[in-house]
Amino acid sequence: MNPGPPSSTERLSPAARIDALRAEIARLDHHYYVLDQPLLPDAEYDRLYSELLALEAAHPDLITPDSPSQRVAGAPAPAFAAVVHDHAMRSLNNAFTNEAVLAFDRRCREALGADTLAYLAEPKFDGVAVSLLFEEGRFVRGATRGDGTQGEDITANLRTIRSIPLRLNGSDHPRRIEIRGEVLMFRADFERLNASQLEHGLKPFMNPRNAAAGSLRQLDASVTAKRPLRFFVYGVGDDDALPELATQSALIERLAHWGFPAARERAVVSGPDGLAAYYTRMATMRPGLPFAIDGVVFKVNARALQRELGYVARAPRYAIAYKFAPEEDITRLLDIEVQVGRTGALTPVARLEPVRVGGVTVTNATLHNEDEIRRKGLLIGDWVIVRRAGDVIPEVFAPLPERRRGDERAFVMPGFCPVCGSRVERAAGLAIARCTGGLYCPAQRKQATLHFASRRAMDIEGLGDKLVDQLVDRGHVQTVADLYRLTAATLAGLERMGDKSAARLLAAIDRARRRPLDRFIFALGIPQVGEATARDLAHQFGRIEALMAADAEVLQQIPDVGPAVAASIVNFFAEPHNRDVIAQLHAAGVRGEAPPARAGGHLSGKSFVLTGTLAHHGRAEAGALIQAAGGKISNTVSAKTDYLVAGEEPGTKLAKAKSLGVTVIGENELLEMLRKEADG
Repeated sequence: MNPGPPSSTERLSPAARIDALRAEIARLDHHYYVLDQPLLPDAEYDRLYSELLALEAAHPDLITPDSPSQRVAGAPAPAFAAVVHDHAMRSLNNAFTNEAVLAFDRRCREALGADTLAYLAEPKFDGVAVSLLFEEGRFVRGATRGDGTQGEDITANLRTIRSIPLRLNGSDHPRRIEIRGEVLMFRADFERLNASQLEHGLKPFMNPRNAAAGSLRQLDASVTAKRPLRFFVYGVGDDDALPELATQSALIERLAHWGFPAARERAVVSGPDGLAAYYTRMATMRPGLPFAIDGVVFKVNARALQRELGYVARAPRYAIAYKFAPEEDITRLLDIEVQVGRTGALTPVARLEPVRVGGVTVTNATLHNEDEIRRKGLLIGDWVIVRRAGDVIPEVFAPLPERRRGDERAFVMPGFCPVCGSRVERAAGLAIARCTGGLYCPAQRKQATLHFASRRAMDIEGLGDKLVDQLVDRGHVQTVADLYRLTAATLAGLERMGDKSAARLLAAIDRARRRPLDRFIFALGIPQVGEATARDLAHQFGRIEALMAADAEVLQQIPDVGPAVAASIVNFFAEPHNRDVIAQLHAAGVRGEAPPARAGGHLSGKSFVLTGTLAHHGRAEAGALIQAAGGKISNTVSAKTDYLVAGEEPGTKLAKAKSLGVTVIGENELLEMLRKEADG
């Protein structure tokens, strides 16, 4: 449900409701057209306007000259000179369903006595309508639509738009002509502009149209000149101009010949089937277009028939805008809940009052992280703008602070996992908060099991995604320690698990009781602890119990272990659930033993970094050989690195090693060094 004007629609007489709607629409018009501060999405504005039209149609005696229905909208800003249009700049009537478009076609045919009509179909640009006056082929004045009769003189700003010709091509143009079109901003240009706004500490624009409108009304034209604005033509002000051109499509072709950009996607279509097919085609193309459109426009193509159909007070009878389902709307942010992902990441999710956006009903939207909620200034209970484009996940774009009642509340990220109760940590410099119960948390169970069994960890051959899904879903594996309690009888009840397959898997699990300590540490899935760090920890502490007892200060004595990694390790082992699982693994015979380093070996004290693909050994295997010979493996190149072992496609580490003067060797040279160690 979406709100109307501040007053409730219940218990109001038609006259009171009309007054309330007029006041609200006037307020919205002022913010949009004068202050460049749109308060609502188009869909919400359209609903209010449609309600007003319906009430006035039902009660024509209540229509007054100052009603928004009797004029387009807006008023010129006092900072710009007023311009009276030679011909009124009318709006278009809107259709939101195929039935409404069919009714439009039927009205036109019946009024003209025609069986079938041809229409010029064009995308409806989501931009700002402007009027361009040319005299003797030269651009002399540009103006906003304003209230349709009187606009604002923005000539200096429009002259900065390179897609607007300052002089018309050719010589087949009248002495004086008013060109109508749309100023807009391409999506990519809009993203770059907003990035620049944020970089300079400025407020980002709400959408490309808002950015275009704000750019056009800059008092300093040099600011407008820096904005990536574009212009597309869609007609002329005087219906009687260029009488030799019989159709709207021919008129657009002439304007394009004079140098105006026109929509390449335009087409001439016939009858209801042609109208529907064009709408479908543009709806399909919409996500891939470089500019935003919010619908399509159909105009009777024959200009003589246009003149015969004429106008109603606000819009031409010969044209209609068939609008897409809104890609943004407003609704209530009912609550913010936290979901725990497979890797332990906590993601806040907005629970919304159901709203139709982009053709689907939206009830949930991701909020990414706690910092994003703070940046947007969202409070639980807010009215918010929700956006959805194509198949993109719905986004809560911004709150509407002016609608707050005082009972809204701030969101606070929980200190304990909502799934398992383990403590939540957020490493310094990172936006994501994580559950520390990686070995225990049900939300992380499948991912933790797959990582534990992976080739570079405990290497349990045959334990893949589908089998883990079955084991977890059927309750056979609550933690990774349960893998070592599996039996042939348990496995026999699983899909595609025969006696031989079960025997092979149990043998692989049994072998995994005796993996080296570094692989056991890596298998635990401690955040920010990769293979290289796990090797360093194994060689430093020798036993998992010693590592579990180490504090942050001791951990930071190890090369490449900084404050963030040390804190992650300490927090992981401080979580009772993780310690319980490790105790269960110990009971199952899984302890991990560090590979003995050969004291005083040929490579003792030497630091190696491995990069690229090695021909004879995997990097993990080569690293183990180096460590067995007394050498040290690091994951990063520094001035303290003695050797960089470079395989194929070595990446950036090679360039860094060369810049630091580090000795670079190949795999063959490494093997020769290891052979010397063995011979010695």
